Amino acid sequence: MSQILSVLVFVGAYILIATERVHRVAAALGGAGLMLALGLTNGETAFHSLDAGVDWNVVFLLLGMMIIVGVIKQTGLFEFLAIAAAKRAKGKPFAVLAMFVVITAVASAALDNVTTVLLIAPVTFLVCDRLGLNPIPFLIAEVMASNIGGAATLIGDPPNIIIASRSGLTFNDFLVHMGPFVVVMMAVFVLVCRWLFRSAFHYDEKRVAEVMALSEREAIRNKTLLVQSMIVLALVLVGFVLHSALHVEPSVVALLGAGLLVLISKVTTEEAIEDVEWETLVFFMGLFVMVGALVNTGVIGQVSKALADAVGGQPLLAVMALLVISAVLSAIVDNIPYVATMSPIVSDLVDAQGGGPQAESLWWSLALGADLGGNATAVGASANVVVLGLAARNGTPISFWQFTRYGLVVAGLSVLLAAPYLWLRYFLFA
Repeated sequence: MSQILSVLVFVGAYILIATERVHRVAAALGGAGLMLALGLTNGETAFHSLDAGVDWNVVFLLLGMMIIVGVIKQTGLFEFLAIAAAKRAKGKPFAVLAMFVVITAVASAALDNVTTVLLIAPVTFLVCDRLGLNPIPFLIAEVMASNIGGAATLIGDPPNIIIASRSGLTFNDFLVHMGPFVVVMMAVFVLVCRWLFRSAFHYDEKRVAEVMALSEREAIRNKTLLVQSMIVLALVLVGFVLHSALHVEPSVVALLGAGLLVLISKVTTEEAIEDVEWETLVFFMGLFVMVGALVNTGVIGQVSKALADAVGGQPLLAVMALLVISAVLSAIVDNIPYVATMSPIVSDLVDAQGGGPQAESLWWSLALGADLGGNATAVGASANVVVLGLAARNGTPISFWQFTRYGLVVAGLSVLLAAPYLWLRYFLFA
């Protein structure tokens, strides 16, 4: 009975989010409240469980980086980068989009996709404003690129960290096995963007001429604050790369960086938190509680177990089924709790097949399905939710279906390309 109730509450909240009948924050909080009130989860589980509760690491990573980005915004750096990028692309909209998409993908592999979109979005708003372009297609393309690029490394996307922890796979393993596919997928994605967002590429010669006449150096308003911000940001990025060796969570690194930057600069606390997307953080909390209730009542575990039973002893079928199901479920629920629930089952499947390249390919199937499937809907990945919040704050809101109609195409294409990659690399040429 508890499983049926949890599914009904989740589906009801999801419909409200998708149809935008009520604000997405209200829908998420209402769904979370019902899960708690009906006893489908409890306070201890919702707020303290690592597997079925709010992922505070994600919440505080976002908070810390939002504060850092808010301080950097006051230096004029984003205006500098926006003008420089527009001039380098000679004001051509598709060239600007392609440049931003590639930068986003590379940065997401080196950092993580959420941090990257927080840094790239303000530049995008400014470039589009200068060139008279609609920023929505650019933002959607960038967040999809961040999810694709983040799949290449262990630290690029949170699900990869969970998989590495459970499987013992290293940073180099992810780079060698995921990297080649991500490079091919990004090349295809850039070409697809030319068709997918073709209506957005309007060339305004007058605006382009105005931008080309600007001096990007004049955009820097506070050089002292810029130097302070760059030093702190560099320390934070080093902390992200070394967090596993230092045994410090990325969220702690981000909070320490935010605290240090506010401390050493003359920025007031009020100014520092002015650009924090509180609605996005609260939405995440509600979503995590709802998905946690599905984990707590055994819904996600039962689905995962059914998959394991259906494909046992058939390696290729297991890999393909895991890829498709992971993509579908990661589009519906956030890919972080899905991977946390699925990884022990995949571990059992790998052990049952006796190890080796074919058995190990199950981990890559899970990673590709979860990372790339997150592009399908507006709530499939953390970076998607963050970009929707930033767009709404900028006065250019992106609706659930506006994102999803593009996301389904990109996620579907990604899975279609991932399937032959897995078959060729781990079965045909193993």
